[in-house]
Amino acid sequence: MELKNLLPILWFVFVGFVVVYAPECGNSGVFEPRGRYDRNRGVLLSSLASNVSAQGGYFNSSIGQGSDRVYTMGMCNQGAQSEVCYNCIDYASNLLLESCPNQVEGLAWSEKRIVCMVRYSDSYFFGVRTIEPHFPTPNPNDIRSNLGEFNQVWEGLTSGMIANTTSPSSKSKYYAADRASVTALQTIYALMQCTPDLSLGDCRTCLRQSVSDFQSCCNGKIGGTVYRASCLFRWDLFPFAEAFSRFTLAPPAVTNTTTKKDSIIISMAIFKAVISSTIIIIILLLLGLGFIFYRRRKKYQGSNTTDITITRSLQFDFKAIEAATNKFSESNIIGRGGFGEVFKGVLNGTEVAIKRLSKASKQGAGEFKNEVVVVAKLHHRNLVRLLGFCLQGEEKILVYEFVPNKSLDYFLFDPVKQGELDWSKRYNIIQGITRGILYLHQDSRLTIIHRDLKASNILLDIHMNPKIADFGMARIFGIDQSGANTNRIAGTRGYMPPEYVMHGQFSTKSDVYSFGVLILEIISGRNNRFVHQSDTIVENLVTYSWRLWRNSSPLEVVDPTISENCEIEEVTRCIHIALLCVQYNPADRPSLSTIYMMLTNDSHTLPNPQQPGFFFPNKSNQERDGIESSQSTNKSSSQTINDVTITDLEPR
Repeated sequence: MELKNLLPILWFVFVGFVVVYAPECGNSGVFEPRGRYDRNRGVLLSSLASNVSAQGGYFNSSIGQGSDRVYTMGMCNQGAQSEVCYNCIDYASNLLLESCPNQVEGLAWSEKRIVCMVRYSDSYFFGVRTIEPHFPTPNPNDIRSNLGEFNQVWEGLTSGMIANTTSPSSKSKYYAADRASVTALQTIYALMQCTPDLSLGDCRTCLRQSVSDFQSCCNGKIGGTVYRASCLFRWDLFPFAEAFSRFTLAPPAVTNTTTKKDSIIISMAIFKAVISSTIIIIILLLLGLGFIFYRRRKKYQGSNTTDITITRSLQFDFKAIEAATNKFSESNIIGRGGFGEVFKGVLNGTEVAIKRLSKASKQGAGEFKNEVVVVAKLHHRNLVRLLGFCLQGEEKILVYEFVPNKSLDYFLFDPVKQGELDWSKRYNIIQGITRGILYLHQDSRLTIIHRDLKASNILLDIHMNPKIADFGMARIFGIDQSGANTNRIAGTRGYMPPEYVMHGQFSTKSDVYSFGVLILEIISGRNNRFVHQSDTIVENLVTYSWRLWRNSSPLEVVDPTISENCEIEEVTRCIHIALLCVQYNPADRPSLSTIYMMLTNDSHTLPNPQQPGFFFPNKSNQERDGIESSQSTNKSSSQTINDVTITDLEPR
């Protein structure tokens, strides 16, 4: 191996390899920008990565009615890691949104560590074999060895893979990754994959046609791809797309028929390979030593920072924070929460939100470290982004991206501003929050339970898209862990499920309960501490919504400002989902992946909800609520105040 051929491999190892087979946008028609088809397409593609990675590498769905109905499909290599699959599908989905601005159909195959596919259309295509169009993309270089011998090995490999991929008895139907050696130093690597909605016969036809197409157009080229909407054929002379990690790549023994000239050539090639391998090892060692040295230098000193391992580039100087907030001026406050104040500031020319933890808070340091460690690792469009932090003496400060439209409660519970949230915006907010929680529960590296989901912790960007904020109470779970107990109850009254309040038990289903309450708030425009009282009953929002559901009049809970201009079926379905989320038994509550499927696929049948976890306010409760409400009154129309958060309570 020559040094010039070594550089692309090093680039692949250390930077990451992305191959994009040019997205095809179709020519069957266009849609109106910002119309219902556009919105439905955006909803499906923005959630596809979560759904595909959650369903083991393949997912299809549809949303909408009539000409506005969108069908979509996503697929990753079999056996791909969830996070790698998510990244590949997310990349391909965004690529289609950018490359196909108003086409009603699109297809993208992408290679981002693995090979994945994303497709959408206005026509039903599930289970339909699509042979045309096809797109052969050969590598430019020619094979210089014995082409006849090479083709014989190549044809034997591809025919065997087709047979294995489409055999009813195969353990890996619809997918195969295999290799075959031409010489001791030349190995062919090939990958084949069909969408699993096809019949095995259709898969066989698609793959055979792809192999034949490559032979017709590109015989003699070193590697290439033929991709279609229904299948992919890819081969090269090196292992690609993490598809061959299960193979031991030792070359086979050389036979005695090797000529003297061949022996010399092989010896020289082996010598070059040894030299190149030595160079690789040296570079890897140097990079490894450099990385270790770099990590050690980036660890912070002192007892307050032993748990923080993020790089120094995220740390801001306290004087810079002071300058950015005009020395924490009252006029810069945009919110107050259970752990301190939030200021608007400008750092390095960028608007930011600066959260200054209260010095009097007993949990300040622990919550600060927790939030830094958790949020720094999270990257999702529906989660607020942590830009950095400051830790100096008693000062504990977090710097977030600035989200201009404040928080959801600022609009939702204001009699004037709630009119700015029509049903379309509210439905988009519900779906965005769902995607964000799904990422926390399932698609991030570890399971993360937020534990304080509420309207004041949902920020809205300039387009009114939601971003989940405030991870001070978040808990990280291991891969095999699904729940835990605590003696310290932390959360906001009304959003906490009964098993947590009474027994200190929390899990992902705790967030599901909080989300159900939040959905009811979004639909009704009422705070969860809303009390409906008559001569015979006293009800909070959950109880009130449940009674209306049982009386077959669920739409009475809908905010009057949107009741006449909303999609009745969507609203009713969201109320139904919310009541499923707030059921008393955690086992009866759906997971976030199921919730998202319920939201995006109107053909998914919903089960009947059971009795929710009730909370009946009494007189003392209402008086206490009144005191806390007065303490949480907005200072001005420009700031948002969090609901009071309960901490340090022993479970009953």
